Amino acid sequence: MAERMQEQTDPYLWLEDVEGDEALSWVRAHNEMTKAALCDAGFQADKQALYEISTRPDNIPFITRRQGLLYNFWQDMNHVRGLWRRTPMESYRTSDPSWETVLDIDALAKDEGADWVWKGCGTLQPEQRYGLVSLSRGGADAAVVREFDLVEKRFVDDGFALPEAKGGATWLDRDQLLVSTTLGDNAATASGYPRTVRLWQRGTDFHQSPLLFQGEFNDIYISASVDLEPGYERIFYRRQITFEEGISYLAQEQGDALLIDLPRDARFDVEKDWLLVRLKSDWALPDCTYPADALLAISFARFMAGDRRFEMLFEPGPRRVLSGFWWTRSRLVLTVLDNLASQIWLATPGTSWQMERLAGLPETAAVHAMALDASQLERTDEFLLSVSSFVEPTKLALVTEDKRIEVLKETPPAFDASRLEVTRHEAASVDGERIPYYQIGPKEQGGQRPTVLYGYGGFSVSLTPGYLGGIGKTWLERGYVWVVANIRGGGEFGAAWHKAGMREGKRLSHDDFAAIARDLVGRGVTSTRQLAAYGGSNGGLLVGNMLTRYPELFGAIWCTVPLLDMQRYTRLLAGPSWVAEYGDPDSPEDWAYMAGFSAYQNLQEGQAYPPVLLVTSRRDDRVHPGHARKMAAKLEAMEQPVLFYEPDDGGHGAANKEQAAFLTALGLSFLKKTLIP
Repeated sequence: MAERMQEQTDPYLWLEDVEGDEALSWVRAHNEMTKAALCDAGFQADKQALYEISTRPDNIPFITRRQGLLYNFWQDMNHVRGLWRRTPMESYRTSDPSWETVLDIDALAKDEGADWVWKGCGTLQPEQRYGLVSLSRGGADAAVVREFDLVEKRFVDDGFALPEAKGGATWLDRDQLLVSTTLGDNAATASGYPRTVRLWQRGTDFHQSPLLFQGEFNDIYISASVDLEPGYERIFYRRQITFEEGISYLAQEQGDALLIDLPRDARFDVEKDWLLVRLKSDWALPDCTYPADALLAISFARFMAGDRRFEMLFEPGPRRVLSGFWWTRSRLVLTVLDNLASQIWLATPGTSWQMERLAGLPETAAVHAMALDASQLERTDEFLLSVSSFVEPTKLALVTEDKRIEVLKETPPAFDASRLEVTRHEAASVDGERIPYYQIGPKEQGGQRPTVLYGYGGFSVSLTPGYLGGIGKTWLERGYVWVVANIRGGGEFGAAWHKAGMREGKRLSHDDFAAIARDLVGRGVTSTRQLAAYGGSNGGLLVGNMLTRYPELFGAIWCTVPLLDMQRYTRLLAGPSWVAEYGDPDSPEDWAYMAGFSAYQNLQEGQAYPPVLLVTSRRDDRVHPGHARKMAAKLEAMEQPVLFYEPDDGGHGAANKEQAAFLTALGLSFLKKTLIP
């Protein structure tokens, strides 16, 4: 009934027809209007500066090690789609490494007449000669999969090949794959992700492959993973029931898979005979209750036999949370955020685990630990660190087996930061909660300045410092201000911080953002006339609500790949997968609160709104471009200042660095014309 009523009352429903002639004609007309309004000489200069910064030959080539060689995917002005290449470590350490091209995506796209975008390659262990290369058309989530020979540097004749679909495949052995894809009848969930796992034998028809595991239609997705550790060979299946909750199983050679009986919102990892569990909620067991955000360890064999006596490896504290964890050969690497400050800890298993904080790291930078080795069977105790701040260029460092830190590469400076400073502040939200934010701007403020307030506030995503490179050159260096908000819904302070900004709390996370806007004006950093709200995806919903709920606080709204029509979002592409975050609009109980943050429905005739730039992509198969299209059309009909842009490719992000520079320059041109007299 609600759907029929919406279809009758929504005059812009036709814009949801992504490839419809009428809709595309509307899109192209608006693209031309937006380019005419924004693509001037200043735009061209910014686009060129952004593109040059992102494609400099001395930017950091991030790496993964396979069979002693370092692999990197690289894009620059001469390789727009990119090169997959490799070099030895001794060459990588030099200022000008000698790279061997493994696969040229530009040449492949030209040869095949396809708009290929690289999506990665999973290799067969332990030799890692053969890989499954994933390629997307235009940057969509759906991809084709092809078997590739890393020695001969070519696709394997008559090798494994899957047509375009969401999902993927993982190696079981040289002649068998576990495939979780949307190909075939009843193979997709309501969210458009894989519902089944099949065992595909080389040389056979995939559609005749035996079914190993199947989930429910209303699950989010079904997947499989393979553990090839000698003596611990295992297959796991995963039913992701909601974005937050899932059930995992251990496959058996005979009979049904065994349930891994953990809380549905917990995350876990199995390494040899260790089971690690990271909790999202308190877990009450007969002997004790473990707190949310704790990391627990136990023998996997004992756990499957019923033992629940865990050792707590990480105990959370106020604003101290575990950001991530993973294994090297013999150690567990933990990334901790302590009131947003990064720490790296190393845990060594034993009768009692030994914990050691990695020394020698800067106190003010964001530090991310990353695996070096691609193969589980080739792992060493070496790993990588990315060290970055908003105004200090990123460094890539190697942590050696004896825990020394060796800087391998450093991003060249993109802008003059000598007159800039980074400060942290807190704003009081509507319920009194203190909401932190980073302010990046001139050391000597000297009055109100054009300011961008950026936020996300969802899905437990943490916004931590990262080098602002192109933004530094095109915005900060001109004396303007950039602000990053750590609002509720993110993961900066753990599970409770995320849950406070979910579902009924989503409006509260938006209130947090508005509180920061008020604080910036109250502190004299900017004025409402010079303040812009910027966000994408879930952040697009955030800034869409700044438009509808707090139009008086902002001079401009820059909204990219957004959700906006929350009444219909579950009927559009991957929308059903986000019900845990937002709620179900078909449930009267949920819609009672969701109606308060459905920006599309909340536009009001007679209300004056600040200028808006809406950007989406025709190839976005995650968040439907209809959200942005309809919002633009509705604002236009209300005679409100709105610009709209939708490229043909790009997916839920830019297809390449050239497009990324174009879209960022477009947004900056909009801000400068809107905020700066």
